[in-house]
Amino acid sequence: MIQTKLDALAQMMDEYGAMPFPKGFRGLDVEDQDMVMLDADTAGYVSRVLAGPLPEPFRGGLIRLVGVFEKVLPAISDEYASKYYTRARDVAVLAAEIEAMRDE
Repeated sequence: MIQTKLDALAQMMDEYGAMPFPKGFRGLDVEDQDMVMLDADTAGYVSRVLAGPLPEPFRGGLIRLVGVFEKVLPAISDEYASKYYTRARDVAVLAAEIEAMRDE
């Protein structure tokens, strides 16, 4: 089961990584969140989850990252950017689910 989710996460990350970064979002803060850093944090956490279990301090960071998306997404009015960051959130949520499964 976990391998199936890891495979899905890798596929989703490839698709997300192939999407161009939204125009006008470099250097932009939404709800006090730097959008470039949100993108970079997502890629970093997901890459680590794909490589193996996250060390304890990083698990809380991944959970906080998912929470940031819930705050930021409703404030994005650009259609493409909303799609881009929704995809990023979905990737982060699946990564968090995988980490939770590793604890079981």
